[in-house]
Amino acid sequence: MSDPFSESQLHLNRRHFFGKSAKGVGVAALANLLGQDLLATGGVKIPDQFRTTAPKAKRMIYLFQSGAPSQQELFDNKPQLDKYFGQELSDHVEMNQRVTGMTAGQKSFPLAASKYQFAKHGQAGTEISELLPHIAGISDDICVIRSMYTEAINHDPAITFFQTGSQIPGRPSIGSWMSYGLGSSNKDLPDFVAMVSRGTGRPNCQPLYDRLWGSGFLPTQHAGVKFMSTGDPVLYLSNPKGFPARSRRRMLDDLAELNEKKLSEFADPEIATRIKQYELAYRMQTSVPELTDFSNEPESVLQMYGPNVRKRGTYAYNCLMARRLAERDVRFVQLFHMGWDQHFTLPKQLPGQCEDVDQPTAALIKDLKMRGLLEDTLVVWGGEFGRTAYCQGTLKRDNYGRDHHPRCFSIFAAGGGVKPGMTYGATDDYSYNITENPVHVHDLHATILHQMGIDHERLTYRFQGRQFRLTDVHGHIVKDILA
Repeated sequence: MSDPFSESQLHLNRRHFFGKSAKGVGVAALANLLGQDLLATGGVKIPDQFRTTAPKAKRMIYLFQSGAPSQQELFDNKPQLDKYFGQELSDHVEMNQRVTGMTAGQKSFPLAASKYQFAKHGQAGTEISELLPHIAGISDDICVIRSMYTEAINHDPAITFFQTGSQIPGRPSIGSWMSYGLGSSNKDLPDFVAMVSRGTGRPNCQPLYDRLWGSGFLPTQHAGVKFMSTGDPVLYLSNPKGFPARSRRRMLDDLAELNEKKLSEFADPEIATRIKQYELAYRMQTSVPELTDFSNEPESVLQMYGPNVRKRGTYAYNCLMARRLAERDVRFVQLFHMGWDQHFTLPKQLPGQCEDVDQPTAALIKDLKMRGLLEDTLVVWGGEFGRTAYCQGTLKRDNYGRDHHPRCFSIFAAGGGVKPGMTYGATDDYSYNITENPVHVHDLHATILHQMGIDHERLTYRFQGRQFRLTDVHGHIVKDILA
């Protein structure tokens, strides 16, 4: 049987020989390649070249509502739509925005009023729909932004844009940028965790791809780790049957020795990533079972999250998991909840979809607040774009649908130094155009990074001859919403 160390020497080629021989140049080149990455491994300390101010948030929970929630039904009350019900949108606004192929052929674009009532809540009097009574109950803890806008009009590029700052796949996700810029604060769990749940609205619409929590061209140690809804919480976490833990430990030690040898030969940062990930996986065999064990949670807390909290794969379960990850200082947790794409029969689909998220979302924010975690945990809730004021398909008083509308929509944020009990921005009477304080996706990303103590213009990574960043060449911090 051949010795793998000796065998590897036989594969030494001209490129490797000169690369290893030119030690001065080689070391300098390696330092340039790895320098930025190594700076991101120092725990909670933010490298000086990325820093902006003292961070207001140590961690982030991003509650992404995939499919695009309708702002007119949830956070942006438009009574004028009821007054002009059925009239053509073009009679009231200049329709100068492109529409999707799903409604481009419609001969009529009738205004559709929401059938749901709004009321003012909290000391700030924030208007929130009857579909979200639990979120309405925490209105003084959240900041509703009604003036978000984006560039993409179809789901996949729009979701990709929100996650990576680009409509084109291949860039690092926001959680990966966070891991790269801030490093790890828990050696036994990943920096970045992603979880996916299916809503009751349209559970099978708009697939989500692993690249949405991928590291792109950053070292793969910064990729999100997906927690599964069935089987092992993390793929291949358990040892095979008949394979004891001591054998796993011995195998990893031998594998690390082989990888260290290859790392010294090739100086490939992906080999270093592989070594770290094998060790993290080993530690997760202990940390993850403890993380997912809810037996120590008080019954009052479980009831606060709602009846589905014990059912793996539900939004409620994932919200409680997000809180447990936050209290273990996992840097970035992202929940994707599918089913918000209500093109038709919106009144039939939307109530159940809202019921999925209303109580668990409110419970998460209350739970973080009770534990003193909300002040340094930034929570963001929202989708990839908004919905049209006009009806897609046949309009009835009790049945209608809405197409995609990237020009204006609503999200909300809480904790992490964001002003609570506030509504920011405004749209016109038809939720077609923004009239006050527009907030672009790049602006949101710049503000998120700022609250985490990172200068969005300085958090860069060199790839294929140019410096890349999450906000590309754009983005302004939305200072008005910061405490």
